[in-house]
Amino acid sequence: MTQKIPVAVIGVGYLGRIHARIYHSMPQVDLVAVVDTDASVAEAVAKECECEAFTSIDPILDRVQAVSIVVPTSLHGTVAAPFLDRGVHMLMEKPIAPSYDESLHLVERAREAGVIFQVGHLERFNAGVKALSERVRDPRFIEAHRMSPFVARATDVDVVTDLMIHDIDIVLSLVKSEVVSVQAIGLPVLTHHVDIANARLEFANGAAANLTASRVSEKRFRRVRVFEKHCYEALNFVDQQVEVMRAVPAAEDGEWPEIVKENLAVDAQQPLDAELAAFIHSVNSGEPPLVDGHVALEALRVAMTVKEMMAARPS
Repeated sequence: MTQKIPVAVIGVGYLGRIHARIYHSMPQVDLVAVVDTDASVAEAVAKECECEAFTSIDPILDRVQAVSIVVPTSLHGTVAAPFLDRGVHMLMEKPIAPSYDESLHLVERAREAGVIFQVGHLERFNAGVKALSERVRDPRFIEAHRMSPFVARATDVDVVTDLMIHDIDIVLSLVKSEVVSVQAIGLPVLTHHVDIANARLEFANGAAANLTASRVSEKRFRRVRVFEKHCYEALNFVDQQVEVMRAVPAAEDGEWPEIVKENLAVDAQQPLDAELAAFIHSVNSGEPPLVDGHVALEALRVAMTVKEMMAARPS
């Protein structure tokens, strides 16, 4: 019988609590502890997940083989360092750190430590995104909208590093070409950071992408359309379903090609369950994660460029 992997979750607010619940349900994981600076929160989650609760990471540094880091972005480096020093594998929620240089430092430190370092780009584990990745061959134009009502979470970062970075990462994984031009505009609405943004990315191979992200919308709407020659694929992130629209030759007496719609057979799954399962698989097998530090760094680099272009626009 395979020995269970001792795991801890650092930061058990809204998302960290879900990490803890999922680990607790995984037969190959021993959820050792949860850590949160709010003792009452840590104790409540620990009781629910049948593990220990701490307000500091010190008591568990030498007791775990893997951790989820689900604390505010500004604390990622401070929290991660002691675990990396001990060779502990790590799933870190995105973005890696507040700046590119800090993120690069963490990625290099993880490489030197020889650990699995997975970054929480959750949408890569959306079944619809997986279906797109298997199907798309030569995307020429991609249009993505990620709109959400305001919630008082993740307001320590702007909407680009909070939401748009998901679509940046997906676009980069589909296009597989260097970004050569970025245009962007954004503005704050409710917070001190940019809350709504639009960016246009152009690639060396001639492809382009138009991305819009908002955390001040009335309704939740998350959709991407990928245009290829003679067809496009449309994904609704929420229900994980993919529609394919294809141009087919006209009937014998027809002047123009016809547009035919096809619904791909996609088995929806909970992306976070799939993400944590993939992380534990990497820890067990040593296989590189789907979104490792270097993949996440490139998405962050483009996101930082988007923010620079927004800041450079005349106000």
